Amino acid sequence: MRDKGFQALKYKVIILDEVHERSIESDLALVCVKQFLLKNKDLRVVLMSATADIGRYRDYFRDLGRGERVEVLAIPSSNWKENFQRQVSYLEQVTGFLGISSELITSRYCSGPCPSMADAEIKPEVHKLIHELVLYIHENEPDIEKSILVFLPTYYALEQQWYLLKPFSSSFKVHILHGSVDTEQALMAMKIWKSHRKVILATNIAESSVTIPKVAFVIDSCRSLRVFWDSAQRKDSTELVWVSKSQAEQRRGRTGRTCDGHVYRLVTQSFFSNLEDFECPAILKLSLRQQVLQICCAESRAINDPKALLQKALDPPDAEVVEDALNLLLHVKALEKPSSRGRYEPTFYGRLLASFALSFDASVLVVKFGEAGMLREGILLGILMDTQPLPILHPFGDDHLFTEYINCYFSADSDKIVVTGRKEVAFLGNLCAFQFWQRVFKDKHRLEHLKQVLKFEEMEPATLLLPKLEEEWCFFHHLLQSSLHHVSEMYEDILNSMHRFRPNFLPASNGIPTYYSPSEFGHTCLLECQLQGEIDALSSSDEQLDQSNETRKCVAVPFVASGHFQTNDVAENLVNTIKEIRVQCAGDTSSNYPAIINDYDSHMNGGAPLCVYFVNGCCNRGSLCRFSHSLQAKKPACKFFFTLQGCRHGDLCSFSHDSYQPISSYGFNVCQPEADHADASSLLRLFGTSSVGYILLLDDANMHFTSNLANHCKPSRIISTTSLTETSICDPLLTDVRILWGLHHPYQTIISSKGENPIPWNEVKIVLWFPYLDSHSDNLDVQKILVQNFFEYLAIRILGDTLFEVKIILAMNNIKFSQLEVEKLARECFFFLTESFPFDEASFGELLDTVTVNKPMLMPRSVSYVFDMHPPSDIQFGDYASVFQKHLHDRETT
Repeated sequence: MRDKGFQALKYKVIILDEVHERSIESDLALVCVKQFLLKNKDLRVVLMSATADIGRYRDYFRDLGRGERVEVLAIPSSNWKENFQRQVSYLEQVTGFLGISSELITSRYCSGPCPSMADAEIKPEVHKLIHELVLYIHENEPDIEKSILVFLPTYYALEQQWYLLKPFSSSFKVHILHGSVDTEQALMAMKIWKSHRKVILATNIAESSVTIPKVAFVIDSCRSLRVFWDSAQRKDSTELVWVSKSQAEQRRGRTGRTCDGHVYRLVTQSFFSNLEDFECPAILKLSLRQQVLQICCAESRAINDPKALLQKALDPPDAEVVEDALNLLLHVKALEKPSSRGRYEPTFYGRLLASFALSFDASVLVVKFGEAGMLREGILLGILMDTQPLPILHPFGDDHLFTEYINCYFSADSDKIVVTGRKEVAFLGNLCAFQFWQRVFKDKHRLEHLKQVLKFEEMEPATLLLPKLEEEWCFFHHLLQSSLHHVSEMYEDILNSMHRFRPNFLPASNGIPTYYSPSEFGHTCLLECQLQGEIDALSSSDEQLDQSNETRKCVAVPFVASGHFQTNDVAENLVNTIKEIRVQCAGDTSSNYPAIINDYDSHMNGGAPLCVYFVNGCCNRGSLCRFSHSLQAKKPACKFFFTLQGCRHGDLCSFSHDSYQPISSYGFNVCQPEADHADASSLLRLFGTSSVGYILLLDDANMHFTSNLANHCKPSRIISTTSLTETSICDPLLTDVRILWGLHHPYQTIISSKGENPIPWNEVKIVLWFPYLDSHSDNLDVQKILVQNFFEYLAIRILGDTLFEVKIILAMNNIKFSQLEVEKLARECFFFLTESFPFDEASFGELLDTVTVNKPMLMPRSVSYVFDMHPPSDIQFGDYASVFQKHLHDRETT
């Protein structure tokens, strides 16, 4: 809605469901909808919810001035559907069921008489109460298929209850619903068990939009985890809070859907009556950096003023929060304000950041890595920062095993770089895991696919079974298939956005991916069957309980050795980038902005830093202490402040959050677009000065590009193919050019179906293609298939004839390049983008494809894209080249 602006008015009806879930985005959607209603009297809007504050929404839309009322409709149950009963019990009744003394139950389980005076922390007594209640329900409910759903606020709380239930695995089948749990595992909570009572431990992720069959009992701890903006730490933080009555009603609604239900609320009835009616909306709790930036980038002038738009929200955020976000965006030069009374305008850098489907900090990290020449690694790390669950399996309740899995992929080399934060280690481990999957599993699949293309046969069973094979391979290597695919899809989206905008660092970021270092990388699975100490509470079938208590895993560890995939360079860049982000995005944006990047080896005036133990009166080293006992000394740096986790002590920290270096020494160079200067020499230098080797120009329908190219290099070095039949040549420059007539590209130019291929491939040094895809179809999917076939056939030719020195150059519009995901299609065939630069149409001819874009700072431009083949290792995949060579020879001699 924000991006389309009033163009969205073409819709007749807009439906917003679950409007009680007050995210920032949903509140902004309401603002946009209200703006649309003011402009279009024929538009209808339907808001749906079971627990929303109806009066507030009715009042919000009442001032439209349309002379009509806001209708409220109650939707009754269908006549054919049985109405199930729901019973609610409070803490007083629960303690009575369990025979627990009712004395002091408020202080024991609620921490106080009312929410305003009570801490929402879950004490061990509460966990014990929940556990005893689960056992009580199990003993008194004869129907084993009736399940128990327990609402707890945090991952840690889920773990604590899970540990209590583990000894009862013969009675209970425990499932976890949490954002970090793999979707496939979470979906097992939908299964009805006939041998065990199902217990689902869930956070508020299960509050709405899901119906779990046969949930007859809901145990509600009445606590929730709230995310909020901590102004002291300058980061998002979390705290435990009491749920609102609205949330409690949502939780109550999880039962009574497929059978009668009973809800147990672990607070007293009087305590519950004092809870807030509705939870605080996210727009009042969080930093609005990314949302403010995206509002400023909206095309419609009516919705690109953040102050005005946010003040029209159902609950307008504090003006200081909006101002703080604007000041930060101005400081990092994502926005600019031409005059004191003018609008906030996005810069090129701001529009680039807003184009990523990432959080603000993750988007900044992507650009910082791009500026350091590691764009592709930065994109992956940025995605991992915002991804749950991560690709490496995190066995629920077993952090030690998760650490082992991380160490299989990443082990920090303390001699080269120190990675302090646990989050950084986890992200680097997951980065290596994703690259390992690309290098080992995906490369094998890519080779098999090329073999199938060469044979022109139906898919073999192995190809059809690929998803199952991949699932098993991921299981052996402690990876989650769905997470890997999610990261891969996000990666392509962000990379394509880079190609659309073409920031100035993009050309320097091209090259062979880091996971091809070393080039000779071998991994052979050593599968070992091991006895499981205990049956996994998240196992997926009854058969796993009945069959042998064994599991298979690959023991050829580490999967990625220290130093492979250039991990030390990536880790060092990550540490430095996080420090820079802390400076730019986490500090004071006033004119007295202090530098906070740490320099561990620098000390004020050459002296030792202050001893924090001395300040606290507990240093027992006296004069032998290597730190200073002078209060004039500088405090030592806080190592946690410069990590993604951050320092939880804020301004009260005993260590320094300042730097000894002036901020100017780090420089704030704002990202700029690539210079739009095309020079013929950029392309000509790739041709070389030698007369040896041909320049192959494919599919030049009217000899337009061939004529221009003959002006700049020796015509006798040029071979040109065209689908046209032979005609008389009028251009004298084409006299010495070797023209191959009547060849349809790419099906006859690269691989011939019958007879010898007319192109002397062993003498070709450069392959040029100026694809005019509009002539084939206006359908992007059809155009994408043509580009895919080009790279597939070319990969088979180069791998079969070992022509690894050949450079592939495509000249095309950058927007079209992005739309067709050309870099991805090339990568799937082992071609990697090593260079890109503006294409000189004045020297070589105008490209024919037309692309129009109406968005500011997104200018279509003609670009030369240079690809190099990086063949997969024969150590890893055997002598695959001889297979391609044999099939090529057989096709061209029969």
